[in-house]
Amino acid sequence: MPDADQQAMLAAPSPQVILHAIAHPLRRKILGWLKDAIRYFPQQVYGREFGVCAGQIVLRCGLAQSTVSQHLAVLKKAALIEEHKIGPVHFFTRNEVTLQRFTHQLTGLLANPLIATIHQTDEHLPA
Repeated sequence: MPDADQQAMLAAPSPQVILHAIAHPLRRKILGWLKDAIRYFPQQVYGREFGVCAGQIVLRCGLAQSTVSQHLAVLKKAALIEEHKIGPVHFFTRNEVTLQRFTHQLTGLLANPLIATIHQTDEHLPA
């Protein structure tokens, strides 16, 4: 039976899911805002221990609540953010474990000497 770390790795989203999640500029901005929540959400006066209130994220984005909710759902599916529901209020924080794990995976992938070989074999593909 796998230990807790192995179970976490098995449950971790694939790099493709994470790349899809961070492909959109607004989702990257949300991740950046959540990293420095006090700076970007100073008007939030309660619940800081749970993260940033979804309503504050919607206000900062300046988009419809449904649009922002879709973006948050993509980030959540990729395990890049965590949701904490307190009563009717949804709070979000960054999932630093997933972000660090993905950074490590991506660094390892890009450091792999096979990348150059793959690039050479892909030269015949259209741009």
